[in-house]
Amino acid sequence: MPKKLSVLIYYFTLPFIYLLSLLPFPVLYILSDGLFILLYHIAGYRKVVVLENLRNAFPEKNEKEIQAICKKFYRYFCDLFLETFKTLTISKSNMLKHCSFDPTAELLFNRMADEKKSLIIVMGHFGNWEWAGNTFSIRCSHQLYVIYHPLANKYFNGLVVKMRTRFGTRLIAMKNAFRDMLRNKDELNATAFIADQTPLPDRAYWMNFLNQETPVFVGTEKIAQKMEYPVLYVSVNRTARGYYTLMADILKMPPFPPVEGEITEAHTKRLERDIVRQPEFWLWTHRRWKHNRV
Repeated sequence: MPKKLSVLIYYFTLPFIYLLSLLPFPVLYILSDGLFILLYHIAGYRKVVVLENLRNAFPEKNEKEIQAICKKFYRYFCDLFLETFKTLTISKSNMLKHCSFDPTAELLFNRMADEKKSLIIVMGHFGNWEWAGNTFSIRCSHQLYVIYHPLANKYFNGLVVKMRTRFGTRLIAMKNAFRDMLRNKDELNATAFIADQTPLPDRAYWMNFLNQETPVFVGTEKIAQKMEYPVLYVSVNRTARGYYTLMADILKMPPFPPVEGEITEAHTKRLERDIVRQPEFWLWTHRRWKHNRV
């Protein structure tokens, strides 16, 4: 996209984005209901991809069940899209009201802080992962770093960075992950990896995930082994419309055995369990299984 056009689009849409962020939640969800009608019933946004993913992931379900999950997913996808913009203006107290810690999870993070242990957190695109980072930064003693892929459009990337760092979270570009983690080794921190994206097939660990042979990033595992940090899995459970609870437990503690794939399989299977339990809250619009094993 030409630079001038990207600038114009950014500054044209920015007021509307801020307006969305200022809407009261009841109004936001009325707007989400309208967006659902547009994306699901009229435009059919990526519906072919979503249905193909669902059919392959749940071969035991009949077509009526698949269509029902698909519809629930699009309703949630619209909520998630608009909820993300709330991060621009939401207060700390309101953030904690809408995204809270399970008491057991908070005790776990507090114990790790008391023991001066830095952490690796592994998550998936399940529930509102954006709000989860905000809540962690507000409530926990660890400095949170989130590994992310910068957007090609530097203007919208700046907006995303602003949303994600309002409450103290810091971002690390994927390509700099290990280098920056080494640099931050002397502080008490937690580094979050969203580890369910699609790696290149020749650089991946292959395993069965949702009834399909699936390439999984191994970077999280390799960095955990090098840093010798405890690996925790975090799940963002939706308890009601606009409300989430963060759950967390320990996946692996160092020292780690030199077994390839042990950490990778552990966090991927935990994510799979969450998806099977509530499939509508995972991000089905991506072509997760676009590669074949080489």
